[in-house]
Amino acid sequence: MKKKLIPLLLTIIIWFIIFYIYLPPLNLKSPDFWVFMVVIIVIALILNMVTIINFIKKRRNPEKKQISQGKIISTVVLFFVAVYIIGSILSSPILRSKAYYNLLPVENGNFEEDIKEVDYNQIPVLDKDSAAKLAERKMGSMADMVSQFEVSNYYSQINYKGKPTRVTPLEYGDTIKWLTNRKNGIPAYFIIDMTTQEIETVKLEEGMKISPCEYFGRDLSRYIRFRYPTFIFGNSKFEINDEGTPYWVCPVIDKTIGLFGGTDIKGVVLVNAVSGEHNYYELKDIPKWVDIAFDADIIINQYNYHGKFVNGFINSIFGQKGVLQSTEGYNYIAIDDDVWLYTGVTSVGGDQSNVGFVLINQRTKEAKYYQVSGAKEISAMSSAQGQVQHLGYTATFPILINISGEPTYFLSLKDNAGLVKKYAMVNVERYQIVAIGDTVSSCEKAYRSLLKENGIQTSIPQSTKTITGQITKISDVVIDGNTYFYVVLNNEIYEIKAADNIDFIKKNVGDTVTFEIDDENTSENSIHVLDVK
Repeated sequence: MKKKLIPLLLTIIIWFIIFYIYLPPLNLKSPDFWVFMVVIIVIALILNMVTIINFIKKRRNPEKKQISQGKIISTVVLFFVAVYIIGSILSSPILRSKAYYNLLPVENGNFEEDIKEVDYNQIPVLDKDSAAKLAERKMGSMADMVSQFEVSNYYSQINYKGKPTRVTPLEYGDTIKWLTNRKNGIPAYFIIDMTTQEIETVKLEEGMKISPCEYFGRDLSRYIRFRYPTFIFGNSKFEINDEGTPYWVCPVIDKTIGLFGGTDIKGVVLVNAVSGEHNYYELKDIPKWVDIAFDADIIINQYNYHGKFVNGFINSIFGQKGVLQSTEGYNYIAIDDDVWLYTGVTSVGGDQSNVGFVLINQRTKEAKYYQVSGAKEISAMSSAQGQVQHLGYTATFPILINISGEPTYFLSLKDNAGLVKKYAMVNVERYQIVAIGDTVSSCEKAYRSLLKENGIQTSIPQSTKTITGQITKISDVVIDGNTYFYVVLNNEIYEIKAADNIDFIKKNVGDTVTFEIDDENTSENSIHVLDVK
């Protein structure tokens, strides 16, 4: 009897080890579950084959052909393979194209009403790579942590205190450093302001104990799997709430078409990274501080289904009437304290222009389509890079902004070190209109001038104001080959680019001048001057 129990106990132990390592959801809608079931059943049959065959022999007529070990295993495997294939067919767009089209309801939007005039406090000038470089530099200056921790690759873009921000936690440098630091946990995370490029280190009173870089029961995937064994989880995101408490946002996937098709999000599990407290929220109940419930890949795929199957499956292959698809990339913009994914929309014919663009809310999945024909984002990037080709700068993927009702691509231009050096604005409909500036405000000024020159109505930003006073001090500095004047006027320091205000060279201490400035574009060191009168 004991000999018979040994294979059974060994089977259970191996099952647990496989589950503990691979963490498949116990859910019929997950392909991983079916693979897991095949593996553990095959293992069980192999380890317990003698017992199984003896049991079958006792129940069969001795004259009948004896069953073989290989036949038992092949029969089980074929059964699960058959279920998987049938489930895949019933979930395929060939049979369910209308259901795939309806995954993402899309409304027509009004560009001027939905997207407000450009606000400097809402324009992210950094992409993920640039934010990562800033974080790495900051990490290098933290002598008390740099030897034990590294910067994680979880750079989530969120809205924090009304501004576009990227947040990322630290992680253990290696396994040995995890062993020596796990008691106190991960001590800090970074907040990177996407508009000012400032980076803040937030040190926690109590370290984060739950994260993807932990091991065993504190590993994030294992932590949520053992508490929610039937949930199919998507890509987890690192976010902070309004009080700065770090959380892991773990989207819960549902297969809404057939057995395996129609990937969607039905809710999220929020895990407090410090205490480990966790709760599941349906989509309608997700706290408003959560910005990313829907991963970019999921909603991009859903939009492509919407564009592809607009007139059915057959039309998506033959004729392709009205078939649309997203362009090569995407970016994020902030609207009403939510993060919206932006991507261009083009026809499947392979032309080099967009027929419009789509904005999709990453918390609610609300989607709006805007019919604005113009250049593809890649064309805008090439056009901007062409203006600074002598400097060798590369353009970031653009975001969409509104300037005087004109849909406009905004791009940052980076040097070989990945640092932002200049900014560009490119008109969507007429991408030969390109403005370059050292600051966002100077770029906008140049862009508005180009719009006027090309017969497009524009206006001075409402935040612009004039300052008049007597010059008390002037100093000139050369930065990246450009001359800047720093002027003290009414006890304030103003920055003037010589190339944009050539007549200022004639000014001296004691002269009375009028500066036109953007009231919002200020810093601790200087206020940038748009014009001198």
